[in-house]
Amino acid sequence: MIKTDILIIGAGPTGLFAVFEAGLLKLKCHILDALPQAGGQLSELYPKKPIYDIPGFPEVLAGDLIDGLQEQIKQFEPGFTLGERAETIEKQEDGSFIVTSNKGTKFHAPVIAIAGGLGSFEPRKPLIEDIEFYEDKGVKYFIKNPEKFRDKRVVIAGGGDSALDWSIFLANVASEVTLIHRRNEFRGALDSVEKVQELKTAGKIKLITPAEVIGINGAEHVESLDIEENGAHRKIETDYFIPLFGLTPKLGPIGDWGLEIEKNAIKVNNALDYQTNIPGIFAIGDVNTYPGKLKLILCGFHEATLMCQAAYGIINPGKKYVLKYTTVSGVDGFDGTRKEAPKAVVKAIV
Repeated sequence: MIKTDILIIGAGPTGLFAVFEAGLLKLKCHILDALPQAGGQLSELYPKKPIYDIPGFPEVLAGDLIDGLQEQIKQFEPGFTLGERAETIEKQEDGSFIVTSNKGTKFHAPVIAIAGGLGSFEPRKPLIEDIEFYEDKGVKYFIKNPEKFRDKRVVIAGGGDSALDWSIFLANVASEVTLIHRRNEFRGALDSVEKVQELKTAGKIKLITPAEVIGINGAEHVESLDIEENGAHRKIETDYFIPLFGLTPKLGPIGDWGLEIEKNAIKVNNALDYQTNIPGIFAIGDVNTYPGKLKLILCGFHEATLMCQAAYGIINPGKKYVLKYTTVSGVDGFDGTRKEAPKAVVKAIV
């Protein structure tokens, strides 16, 4: 049994920042996530893509943001259980909760913070015979490490931002990039569409439209694809096939916990503390919904901060926390470290 003050379900940016805010209040956190690494979608889907709306960072790579958050919370020594999914929850007589993972690990905490982003998500897979056989044998639904495609032949299928952006990025990595879309028109940012056009003209991207991939060939690894283009069939050789048709988000077992759900998101009280209809269970970040909700990382940070204040009241009933600016109070880590601004020196000038 792992005991903690706040069990955070979801190791994305909102969940990670909640550890910091909880640490300022002397509250211990443990993080549970189904993915094998911290970072959520930022690490899983686009670690090398830049983010432009984080305060104080004109531009920061998604993976670097996660690295920074992990460095920031290190002094508060959070526990991590990765590669396991929250499965069931039981409310105890004292109001606390026991959560059990799909692997049988049990967690006991008075406060649960669900920070699961979109929930568990699965790629939308094209309806191609035997595609499952080629998964991890040349078929990829996510691009985690672009260097894997260095000097390789890559075929990307899709017509949205993800397909456009990765085609642009890999044009300078792969030996050959082919972008296939079933329409001539793309639904993506105008500058991305124009950049693909430039790269096509320069011979750095092959564009095949309107067309679809209808078959995969290869004994033990992807070797070629069958393409249908304007009613005609042909074969193109490739090392990797990357269909980028978006994700299908699912709440998973959390959706059966008795929480109020609206459009695959958890309803919360945003007027106060982002608590759900079950006292002691909060939902923060993209997983929640309320009037005026914006699914932005910076909004998740704000929600995590207010959630921790409410959690403090649950864990320490009757005790009032006096808010202090970190520039004044400093930051005391659970590992014995202390961060503080240099003290002003009082000295007479003679």
